[in-house]
Amino acid sequence: MAEAATIKVSLNDIAKLIDHSLLHPTMTDAEVDEGLQIARKYNVAAACVKPYSIPAALAALQGTDVLICAVIGFPHGNSTTSVKVIEAGEAVVAGAHEVDMVVNVGKVLGGDWEYVRDEIKAVNDIVVGTSTIDDTAVGQRGALKVIFENDYLQEHHIVKLCQICTEVGVDFVKTSTGYGFVKQGNGMYSYKGATIPHLRLMKASCGPGVKIKAAGGIRTLDELLYVLSLGVSRVGATATVAIMDEARRRGITDESAEFPLKLSQDTKGGVY
Repeated sequence: MAEAATIKVSLNDIAKLIDHSLLHPTMTDAEVDEGLQIARKYNVAAACVKPYSIPAALAALQGTDVLICAVIGFPHGNSTTSVKVIEAGEAVVAGAHEVDMVVNVGKVLGGDWEYVRDEIKAVNDIVVGTSTIDDTAVGQRGALKVIFENDYLQEHHIVKLCQICTEVGVDFVKTSTGYGFVKQGNGMYSYKGATIPHLRLMKASCGPGVKIKAAGGIRTLDELLYVLSLGVSRVGATATVAIMDEARRRGITDESAEFPLKLSQDTKGGVY
């Protein structure tokens, strides 16, 4: 089947696809505050922050419908399950509407699927409010996004994780942290992040109730619109200003209208 040549979007559609990422390890409080003002200005879907920044995000985003998303077990996913549960619960109590959790990648690669499932379920139960910490409910229902870190995985790992997340009933599966660097043959470290083949695989492998978040390497309007056409519901991005400004320059407005999909053949077959 031929892929669509256009997609119907508005500026708000694009903004509400973006989780504005404020996760670099060197970010100062001032830089986080600047990023939160960007999230507010463009009215994105969510501001994605480290847990200690939740109070700052609450203050900066007051009066908007921009969600606060906190990362836990980030970026390597190696905390114990109990620590991830506590971290997720504290994040929700502090005011986070969403939680992005990194799986235990070593357990995934080792095929310890019972551990992986139990951990995802334990964190999901806390985030969605069906479980408690020390007999204390953590508040309103939140949304969990489970980060796979696809650069480390083979396709069968990705498929199995999608099946587990569907069974558990999580809200989102997510490709990457943006920090999953893999050592190359020349000794340098790099990552691919969200790739089109992986996004298609995740979409095909998840149940209808599980949404897809693409993260890592999506930096242009054309890349964002293309993954939207594949069925992605959120994009983790640091290039929010560039994407939104490009959308305005190219004629996307507050009114929903057809817009051409433009992506090179090389990019369609590989990564961003």
